[in-house]
Amino acid sequence: MPVTSNKPYRVGRSKTGLGLFATKPIKKGTRIIRYFGPILDSRIPEQDEIENKYLFELNGRWTIDGSVRKNLARYINHSCRPNAESDVRPRERKVYIRAIKNIEPGDEINYDYGTDYFKAYLKPIGCKCDSCEKKRKKLRAEARAERAKVKARTERKATKKAPTKTAKKKKLNGHAVGKPNGRARGSPRLHF
Repeated sequence: MPVTSNKPYRVGRSKTGLGLFATKPIKKGTRIIRYFGPILDSRIPEQDEIENKYLFELNGRWTIDGSVRKNLARYINHSCRPNAESDVRPRERKVYIRAIKNIEPGDEINYDYGTDYFKAYLKPIGCKCDSCEKKRKKLRAEARAERAKVKARTERKATKKAPTKTAKKKKLNGHAVGKPNGRARGSPRLHF
């Protein structure tokens, strides 16, 4: 008998590695999952020096180290057009991920990681979220279309400037010589 979860999400393959996907409809405003892990204090040098991509800053002093395996919220990827957001509660030292749109089963759950994270980690490699991928795809298609227009324009100009291959009249001792398959223009017809 298969084990079913009562949770509305599952970890699965995403474009960027692993991601968190909805398994049931999630209504806008619903609290989906809690982002959790050990709380780090920036005033303690050993804790302030910890570096990993799962750190979630609550405020200038407190940070959640979300690298623990049980923290499934760490699999939620960034999106510039997210369907969820982080609900940060510094006094409680908690972070919840909440739906800001209705999320359908199979949709990847994502939220905006913020400007600092984006500049430090995502911008150098390029954002891989759906909205940025669609934007890049559209820009590439527009660039291809523009290159094709320029190429066609250049080819048209080249054909206008190229000499035509029509037979030119040759003159032999001041008289026009006809085409190879016919007679010279204006020459009398000879009948035998």
